[in-house]
Amino acid sequence: MPQLIAPTPRLHASWLAAHAEWAPGSDPGRAGLWLAAEGDDFTDPEVFAAWVALLRDQAGHARPLPGGRVPTTHWWIAEHDTVLGAIDLRHALDAFLSEAGGHVGYSVRPSARRRGLATWALGAVLPEARALGLDRLLLVCDAANTASARVIVRNGGVLEDVRTTRHGVKNRYWIDLWAGGPVRKARSGSSRP
Repeated sequence: MPQLIAPTPRLHASWLAAHAEWAPGSDPGRAGLWLAAEGDDFTDPEVFAAWVALLRDQAGHARPLPGGRVPTTHWWIAEHDTVLGAIDLRHALDAFLSEAGGHVGYSVRPSARRRGLATWALGAVLPEARALGLDRLLLVCDAANTASARVIVRNGGVLEDVRTTRHGVKNRYWIDLWAGGPVRKARSGSSRP
C-alpha cells in the first residue's frame, strides 16, 4: 500500500534508484532539487541528509526561504521502503507559480507509472491543503501532458484556461476545497490507488 512520507535519509538508496530513472533535467517532479547546491553529490550520505533536512525545513514559515521561494511541504510517494515518486504542496503562489507552476507539483518514477499513484497522491494531499487554510488550489500542467490533466480532473480540477507562457503552453486548473467539495476523506497512506 503506498504512503505519503516526509523525505528521510533512511531511503537514500531507494531515492537514488528512483532519481536514476529520469534523464538529467528531464523531470521537474524530482522534488526539491533546486534546494541543492550545484555539483552536490547525492551519493554521499551526508550531502543527501543535508538536502533532506532542507526539504523538511521548507514547510516552516519561521525563516526566509532561498531565492524568494514560497513555503512548501514535500512528501515522497513510497511503498515498502521504495520511493515511487514525489508530491509537493506550495503554501502560496508567487508570479512564477501563478503562471506555470501552481500549488502542487508531482511526479512518479517511470517504472511505477500507470498504477494511479499520481491520482491517489493528489487526492491524499487535498485534505492537507485544506488544513493549511487554502480554499482552492491552482494546478498547472503542460498542454501536451494528457496524463497529468487526467490526474487533475479526476481530483475535481476544472480547466480555467490554456495559456502560452514563457515556459510553454500550459493548462491551468482549479480545485475547490470547500466543505463538501472534492476533498477525499482518506488520510495519507490510508487508501490504495
